[in-house]
Amino acid sequence: MACPICNKDSTERYRAFCSKRCADVDLAKWLRGAYVIPGPPLEEVPSDDPDRD
Repeated sequence: MACPICNKDSTERYRAFCSKRCADVDLAKWLRGAYVIPGPPLEEVPSDDPDRD
């Protein structure tokens, strides 16, 4: 299987990725919101905090 970031051969140590760097690049994309799971938008979930408006 090829690394989804750079297309090099993946390694067992980093599973789908070829290196820690590519794994970290993928994690950063998730954290920034660059990846989106398709579907309709969710309604705002009510907060348990009574002071929040």
